Amino acid sequence: MRKKVIEIYQSGKGYKAISKALGLPRTTVRAIIYKWQKYGTVENLPRSGRPTKITPRAQRRLIQEVTKDPTTTSKELQASLASVKVSVHDSTIRKRLGKNGLHGRVPIRKPLLSKKNIKKLNILEGPGRLAVINGTMNSVVYQKILKVNVRPSVCDLKLKRTWVLQQDNDTKHTSKSTFEWLKKNKMKTLEWPSQSPDLNPIEMLWHDLKKVVHARKPSNVAELQQFCKDEWAKIPPQRCNRLIASYGKRLIAVVAAKGGPTSY
Repeated sequence: MRKKVIEIYQSGKGYKAISKALGLPRTTVRAIIYKWQKYGTVENLPRSGRPTKITPRAQRRLIQEVTKDPTTTSKELQASLASVKVSVHDSTIRKRLGKNGLHGRVPIRKPLLSKKNIKKLNILEGPGRLAVINGTMNSVVYQKILKVNVRPSVCDLKLKRTWVLQQDNDTKHTSKSTFEWLKKNKMKTLEWPSQSPDLNPIEMLWHDLKKVVHARKPSNVAELQQFCKDEWAKIPPQRCNRLIASYGKRLIAVVAAKGGPTSY
């Protein structure tokens, strides 16, 4: 990514254009270019002090284990590294994980959720309504989808005022007219990063839908649309709940991969 910043900068683009093209904060772009101008490189410079005992391979092992099971303790990780002949203090492990955005937490004991409590907490009750798009999607079409499908879905699923709309940073979603429409209709949106790999659980629902619809072998567009609606309506609330339950692990995996691809 750093080299890409310099390539675009050398082509004559400014900080603002580079920031927009790569989805990076302008301050980050400026820092990368400053480092390149001062030192002639964007690579990490040699640091003073004692070299770390945790090798890149050992670090990957730590991150993989914590991503797989976030409840793993630093003592358990210390024992894991010892098994491959890497001896470090558990505090060193905590510091290294912290530098990678993985911070230790003390779990809070909570009673198991009853069906009544789940209902009160508004855990996702289903996938909502499916909108079929004919033609080109633009801001106006998107706003119509929100009006015709989102509000009724909120009512169907008996969600209360605390619900939040998730959308990515597509221009149709972030246009001035859509922003004003959302504001006028009092729809809160979830802040979303400019580059968001593996963050939205709904991608798994799209995968499920494609698989079952393909198996039915639609012979024309009308059948394709109808099969999509039929199969979408069959998606059980339990499937949605499992995807939502995995969201915490999904976020941890993305942080551990520093925004790169994950197993999700």
